[in-house]
Amino acid sequence: MLFREPETAALEALLFVAKNPLTFDLLEEILELDHSKIEELLNELRNRYSAEACGLMLLEIDGGFKLATKPEVARYIETLYKQPAQTLSNAALEVLSIIAYKQPVTRGEVDFIRGVQSDRALNTLVEKGLVKEVGRKDGPGRPILYGTTEQFLLHFGLHSIDDLPNLEVFTLSEREAASTLEIDAET
Repeated sequence: MLFREPETAALEALLFVAKNPLTFDLLEEILELDHSKIEELLNELRNRYSAEACGLMLLEIDGGFKLATKPEVARYIETLYKQPAQTLSNAALEVLSIIAYKQPVTRGEVDFIRGVQSDRALNTLVEKGLVKEVGRKDGPGRPILYGTTEQFLLHFGLHSIDDLPNLEVFTLSEREAASTLEIDAET
């Protein structure tokens, strides 16, 4: 038998066909197993997929689980579908970064931080499902608030928004680089 337990096979099948990450609650309901058993089965799959020769991995995204292909095999999948990898423009990446770190944030706030209008980049991110409307800000005109989506987490391989790199690290590095340049210029 390929699987130690039929539950492992069922869990793997559910993770394979699910469009969105599956939560513990949903897995417990479908498989009729308790939390600790689901966790044990997930660990079994995680260990199986961590082998170098395996092209799949188990992702944990925002409290849910999903099977995905490992980044190392992306070029083969792209060849199969003959679709070049879609990249984001620098403007879209800037807008996405601002939204990820400042969310919820309005378009006006993004524009202010960037110093230029962000309409096109923001529309692109919404179309790609990386950001979404998350509400309205209290105040004049009640502008739309934007935040990242589950697709954003999936695309960047993050468990949650808390996994984003700390901005202070980048700020320190920039300050250190600037002070080094000032010292070099003085000598």
